[in-house]
Amino acid sequence: MDHSGLIAALLVLAHFLLQLSVLARVLLRPHREPASRIAWVVVVIAVPLVGIVAYLLFGEVNIGARRAERLRHAQSLLPPLRLDPSTAPAPLRALIPARHRHLFRLGESISGFTPISGNQAALMADSNAAIDAMVADMDAAQDHVHVLFYIWLPDNNGIRVADALIRAAERGVTCRAMADDLGSRAMIRSLHWQRMAAAGVHLARALPIGNPLVRALTGRIDLRNHRKIVVIDDWLTYCGSQNCADPEFRIKARFAPWVDLMMRFEGPIARQNQHLFAGDWLPHVDDGIDALLRRPLPPPRDPRTDAGLPAQVVGTGPTVRWSAMPQMFEELIYSARRELVITTPYYVPDESMQAALCASARRGVATTIVFPAHNDSWVVAAASRSYYAELLEAGVRIYEYPHGLLHAKSLTLDGEVTLIGSANMDRRSFELNYENNILFYDPALTAAMRRRQDSWISASFPVHAEDVAAWSRRRRLWNNVVAMLGPVL
Repeated sequence: MDHSGLIAALLVLAHFLLQLSVLARVLLRPHREPASRIAWVVVVIAVPLVGIVAYLLFGEVNIGARRAERLRHAQSLLPPLRLDPSTAPAPLRALIPARHRHLFRLGESISGFTPISGNQAALMADSNAAIDAMVADMDAAQDHVHVLFYIWLPDNNGIRVADALIRAAERGVTCRAMADDLGSRAMIRSLHWQRMAAAGVHLARALPIGNPLVRALTGRIDLRNHRKIVVIDDWLTYCGSQNCADPEFRIKARFAPWVDLMMRFEGPIARQNQHLFAGDWLPHVDDGIDALLRRPLPPPRDPRTDAGLPAQVVGTGPTVRWSAMPQMFEELIYSARRELVITTPYYVPDESMQAALCASARRGVATTIVFPAHNDSWVVAAASRSYYAELLEAGVRIYEYPHGLLHAKSLTLDGEVTLIGSANMDRRSFELNYENNILFYDPALTAAMRRRQDSWISASFPVHAEDVAAWSRRRRLWNNVVAMLGPVL
């Protein structure tokens, strides 16, 4: 055999061994669904070179050894926030009916946060009203302001928040602002970021990418911090789906307006969001922020034992327990007895999530889910619609909202329990993103949330089984092919 033939044979052997090792990695990797394993095996065998590169870049939830170690060290510095019901002041003991306590026990198993009472909350009227309230609270801050956004744009609302942070810092308030390095790259590269730094605002980029080629060798480049957190003076906090931007969302203006959901909480629940923020901040800037979490909880402003709603922060991510957020969603879905209403812009479920929704409708629960009619992700839009036929057959009522991108993520259960926050019902939120949600029990506030959901439903058009059956074969084929690739996307 000549040298060229020997080299060719060695290359074929090397390729075969590499393909075999990647296949073994796919099959041996823990915490992977069978459907995902099968999908990756097919890709690696069918298109070996592309499949191997794709798997090495995107096949595993790997944040990188150094980054993971910094996160573990940061968590070790933070004190636990479990509340002992036997010793806690009466107004802080969560008064939750027995029928819902298991939900909060699951939430506690995820983040270690005990449900805590003594909170007041209000649903913001719209995105601009939420920014108005945030800016007013920042202008009234006395000790500190902490903000974290996945997307922070240098538009009208984004600059208003930056200016409020600058004003607070200039009067001596400690301000810390963090933005995801990918989602907020426009703000990070803008003069407003420099203005904040010059005014004394402490800044950090969440999950910095650096050199993309080098980053891809040390961990997945698409693991992102998707959280939206605002904490002021350890007593006020905001939670919901809204990024720091105008509803016109000019980077994707043709899908605008972005229709979001934001709640303003006042009370000890802020400490739990503070804990999440500190856990994200410390791996990037070790400035003693953990000392804030060792302060005594601010005293309840109302001494009555029935004052304030019980709430709990649920924070998830690729370094938190695997499958934590989908377990939370599924437990809520299976717990519904009368009514379940969900809004989400991105629906790419696994088999158990889809089965849970179908089972909810089949056991007589009035189950409704609202999607945007025009999604900014054509991949998610196609994948979502591949599940419509099965949902409708089970009795789930589906609506599509046509007046902008319904970006709100909400779940209401039997008119009593609400889950809001940043997590979508897709694999990215469940496996790849750092997310923050708040679970609370309060019939009055849940009623306000239901009115908001009903306003979206009344402005939407229903999707019927006959509509889906009338889709062309080409459209159904496209939807199903995209959904089939869901486990590898």
